[in-house]
Amino acid sequence: MADREVDFLLIGGGIAAATCAQTLRAESATGSVLLVARELDPPYHRPPITKGYLGGTETKDDGLIELPDDVEVLTRTSVMALDVAARTATLSNRDVITYRNALLATGAMVRRLQIDGVHLDGIHYLRAHGNADSLIEDAEEVAQIVCVGGSYIGSESAATLTTLGKSVTVVLQEEQPMERAFGLQVGGWVRGVLEAHGIEVIGDAEVERFEGDGDRVARVVLAGGRELEAELVVAGVGVTPDVMLAKKAGLEIGERGGVRADAQLRAHGADGLWVAGDIAEYDSVVHGGAVIRVEHEEHAAAQGRTVARNMLGAGADHDEVPYFFSDLADWASFEYVGPALAWDDEVIEGDMAEGEFTVWYVAGGKVVAMLSAGGHGDIDRGKRLIVEGGAPPAND
Repeated sequence: MADREVDFLLIGGGIAAATCAQTLRAESATGSVLLVARELDPPYHRPPITKGYLGGTETKDDGLIELPDDVEVLTRTSVMALDVAARTATLSNRDVITYRNALLATGAMVRRLQIDGVHLDGIHYLRAHGNADSLIEDAEEVAQIVCVGGSYIGSESAATLTTLGKSVTVVLQEEQPMERAFGLQVGGWVRGVLEAHGIEVIGDAEVERFEGDGDRVARVVLAGGRELEAELVVAGVGVTPDVMLAKKAGLEIGERGGVRADAQLRAHGADGLWVAGDIAEYDSVVHGGAVIRVEHEEHAAAQGRTVARNMLGAGADHDEVPYFFSDLADWASFEYVGPALAWDDEVIEGDMAEGEFTVWYVAGGKVVAMLSAGGHGDIDRGKRLIVEGGAPPAND
């Protein structure tokens, strides 16, 4: 028997749920809204964790997402079970909630390395404020840091820690940082930015094990035997969508590891249930109906808006082009719209050496993604060309 009923149940403490709550009220929803988050803090922006928050220029309060006063927020509370047929959720405090509409936005979990030495002190993962707090405290007395992984977390953390006076080495499996998402040319540019500020970048490398002096990490050993001094390690080797609750509820899990949803972000086979954020694997009208899953805060926010409007009866496909951004300290920044699932050509405008350029990612003569560095180019135009299937400007 249910303990209470709510009109809108939002499961997750990230920006997707927070933006959904904001949009519900902005669109004049009058029903009760309950946001349930297992996190210690109310919803906050996560990108500053590797940037301003890690670097000490932003506080927790700076990153908090403002919610309407009449949105109820339960932190440090998990949804333990979800009955999609009965439309009920059982919370960790044993309350049973009946919902009219629910959003499942449980986010992602950091992928942890499975090698010898991973349990040594001084090895850190970054996902939440608590992780950053531990890293900040631990880093105060060390000089040499190794970042494992060359994507957003590894590259951004390396840049921020370098501004704090640390000597940093980045080790990655790919040849260039951020290569998987943006290709070798942009990856080479990112590498150049990092190296120009004293960061050693070791590509095409595999971490074999960590070694310690006592209980604390002291060395990173690469396949082939090379040893790197490491008083502290930051592991940024990706995330996996947190679909434990979804699986337990019997929801369909897609090939990309997320919860399957239609173009309107409705979960397959579950009336009144929607998905957003890192777990949403949906039919993208922007990508010609291709099934995609996007891991970035800006797009999670966009999905939260779509879900709120569809909860109120809009019946609209999620048609926002996914947007990404990255800052490498105050050295360089870029924006990106896409994502390109595959491409066969890159058209570059501007000057990569100066850090002001645009890359058009092209497949079959049509723009499928665009990257803008240093403010070069028009991101809105990039979005239009992706939606329209237009040719890159250089081919107009």
